[in-house]
Amino acid sequence: MLRGLPALALCAIPLLAAPTAHSAPAATTGLAATGMAGPAGVRAPLPLFEAIDRLPVAVEHREGYKRDLYKHWNRGLNAGDGCDTRKEVILAEAVEAPQVAAGCKLTGGSWRSAYDDVVVTDAGRLDVDHFVPLAEVYDSEQAPWSAARREAYANDQASPDTLIAVSAASNRSKADKDPAEWLPSDGSYHCTYAATWVGTKLRWDLAVDENERRALLGLAEDCPTTTVVYEPAV
Repeated sequence: MLRGLPALALCAIPLLAAPTAHSAPAATTGLAATGMAGPAGVRAPLPLFEAIDRLPVAVEHREGYKRDLYKHWNRGLNAGDGCDTRKEVILAEAVEAPQVAAGCKLTGGSWRSAYDDVVVTDAGRLDVDHFVPLAEVYDSEQAPWSAARREAYANDQASPDTLIAVSAASNRSKADKDPAEWLPSDGSYHCTYAATWVGTKLRWDLAVDENERRALLGLAEDCPTTTVVYEPAV
């Protein structure tokens, strides 16, 4: 499910709002679906094909990548709640809210993992995934990012799409693969997955390689009504 106001579900729509859960795909999504005007900087809804065409194409460059180049998890949006970014995402995406004890210890609650359509009832069995994996971000940076920009991406809660709570099994199956190498086992989520991937790459000005682009275009053929809205990261 997408995080954002419930009425804004189902699109790659980075908003400056508190996240909620990702949800299943729909034909027209987000601001376009609700008729709401977005905050300054939000790009108008684009058909998925057109959004893909806006992505620069470049050869990937993995040499020099280290996961700790992207500092995570930081203190999150609510510095006084005792929860880091990871826990805040888990709390925001709960279908049934867990109990929160000292030190942000979570008990109870339930979540729907969008990648595999599995209901998870133990927060310890969730991973918070960077929708575009950190290694893929490194591969796709058009110029080397500063440490501050990398940390901003790794903890991006200003977008409802950059981070998503999913089952640990599905996240580890995905690892650092792009859509040419991996897709969610829940086929009904593929259109939303493609739109969210593209919207996140546009938000952060990331490139795609040729195989990735071809895979995204293939997905777009099956998603003729899917749109992408994004807000460039500051």
